[in-house]
Amino acid sequence: MAMTLHEFTLSVDPKTLPRVLQIQSGVYYQGCVYEMFGRECSLSTGDLLKIFETTITRFTARSSNNTEIEIPLEYPGLFKLVADSQPYRSIQEVADSLKISSHRLGQPVFLTCSEIQLAQGVLRKGESFRITDVTHELNDGRVDCELLHREPKFCFSLSFSQEGHFRECEDDQFYTLKEIAEWKISRGRKRTVTEVKALLKKDFLLSSLLENVFGELMLTPMYELKAVSKLSEKVLLIPSHLDVEVVDVTENFDSDYFAQPLSLPDVFKRSAEFFPVVAELSCESSFKLSPDLESFIHSKQVIIHHAYSAKRILASEMCSEAPRHFLIPESYNGRFKRRPRQFPTAYDLERARSETEELRVVATRDFDSTYNGLASVHAGDQFLVTKGKSCVVSHNGTEKAADAFDCLKVTGVKESVRLPLCMEGGFMELVSDKRQYTIAEICRWFPLPFNVKVSVRDLSLKVDILAGVPGLHIEEEISDPCLLISTFDLSESREVPVNRTDLILNIKEHWTGESPACSGTSALEEISEDCYYTLRRYAVAMVTPPPRPPKKPKDPPPRPPKMMPSRSQSATSENSSCSPKSLHVEPFKRDDSINCSDLKSGNGKKIPISPVTLPKPVLHKALGRSLDNVSTETNEGDDDVHDYEYIDEVQLDNIRRTSQENPITTGVKGKPSNTI
Repeated sequence: MAMTLHEFTLSVDPKTLPRVLQIQSGVYYQGCVYEMFGRECSLSTGDLLKIFETTITRFTARSSNNTEIEIPLEYPGLFKLVADSQPYRSIQEVADSLKISSHRLGQPVFLTCSEIQLAQGVLRKGESFRITDVTHELNDGRVDCELLHREPKFCFSLSFSQEGHFRECEDDQFYTLKEIAEWKISRGRKRTVTEVKALLKKDFLLSSLLENVFGELMLTPMYELKAVSKLSEKVLLIPSHLDVEVVDVTENFDSDYFAQPLSLPDVFKRSAEFFPVVAELSCESSFKLSPDLESFIHSKQVIIHHAYSAKRILASEMCSEAPRHFLIPESYNGRFKRRPRQFPTAYDLERARSETEELRVVATRDFDSTYNGLASVHAGDQFLVTKGKSCVVSHNGTEKAADAFDCLKVTGVKESVRLPLCMEGGFMELVSDKRQYTIAEICRWFPLPFNVKVSVRDLSLKVDILAGVPGLHIEEEISDPCLLISTFDLSESREVPVNRTDLILNIKEHWTGESPACSGTSALEEISEDCYYTLRRYAVAMVTPPPRPPKKPKDPPPRPPKMMPSRSQSATSENSSCSPKSLHVEPFKRDDSINCSDLKSGNGKKIPISPVTLPKPVLHKALGRSLDNVSTETNEGDDDVHDYEYIDEVQLDNIRRTSQENPITTGVKGKPSNTI
């Protein structure tokens, strides 16, 4: 049955591709232009096309006031998903509508609206579960699930035939439009989002696209189909809204008669037995390639030897505005010299502890410690962090950061001190090392992140883009999927990154010749801001979270005794502090105590205590007794290592409101005065 190309795009299951279509009614442009702006624009009646991929190229966004805006996937903003209000009626519908995989973005979370009996137990109404994998079988299939918010961990499976009401749960993560297009669009459904952050970008027109749009946006995806014709191996890019009618004739034609184009991710997923193969490159003008690869693909036929994961070092330029980002291969032959690092907290300083060298720093800020056994820090103090591993303690099999760490204070002699990890100080590294290091030595000997500067450029490169950078912040090592591709005569071979190269390959035959004599050349790359944040986002975080501040000291350090002032000094002090406006309380001094009954005005009368006359820290102490009555928990027997005070703000507001409604006045003759 004939259908429009757009109807076919919405109905086709990507897992059933490729499909063979026959054009029933063609569309023509003046002059029989067969291609415009890299998109197929004219199709003849009777043409046969093999559709092998459908992709989302942009979204049409409808705002709450019915304004429509076309947004490209490159829009530099972050969005939050609005949970779909329409429930799924079966697991089969979930598996057919969503893209499910082991990738963390491909693991949707659902809420069950009815009780489900399982072999391992009961899935109660209102419980949420995450789908972690899907398995397709001959007549049925199943999804593997993990129940959330229940201890111990509970995993189970649901068959495709399982019926019920499954609602999408609220998602508190932020996504780019590219991630939404790849993972979060349900087949046959629209997606509603809200923009949470617009990132700055050099393209001002693109960045300000949603500047005056507020509220929820309903996204409608616009698709593009990749196809090949029976008469040509050229990849055709066909917009789905093209006004043509098609018929699915896959059952009547053998798709093997068509060319078999594969993208680099498709080739990378093939088994080891698939390699090596001979392939022809089909690179269209719309595809994005690096300059090095553009010169490499002039030879039409290439050999794909094998797929592997290469190690790359992610680095950024040390500058405050618009830093550049780089991927450095291990084979980079330049040399680096160290640059001083900055540590905003003592926790960051402790994380930089190394087993290969001592770390010498100077404090840039003051910090007064009120904790027993923990030292205070003054700007200019120098400290020496000795060699060793990061200090962690084991709690029920889980590693946690300690509350403090030991280091040496350098004051002519080395004095052992303990610094609280919660200290909001600042430290600058003192670097006296003049040695030059390779990138491999830096990653092997020093904990990342690390600051360096190129001292000797890589002479094997025509242009070393790192040589002119004033400073580099080495962030982390990543694993980069690559293909080793060589020319047909094996004269040149290169590592081709899979995720950053848009290239189509037509597989011809299996290669039975020799392998290249040496490994492929690894390119030094400058990556875009979008690519950088994608790599950082998907990196596995191995750093333990910072610790909470320790308990308040039960026995605070003794204060120096106060000297008794002279009479003249006492009179001057009394006159200067007689006005309520002169009352000043250090807001973060724990041991300050204010006796409200001692506050006097200039004529010797007591100052009325009210929320208006007292600053907030003083009010907090003045109402201490009332707040003690509000607290419903006692600290007796509390063996938690941390000590926090939780105050009911609602009841505190009630106390303030009562004080304002019943103003406290000074005593009038014959009437008692109200006091707190």
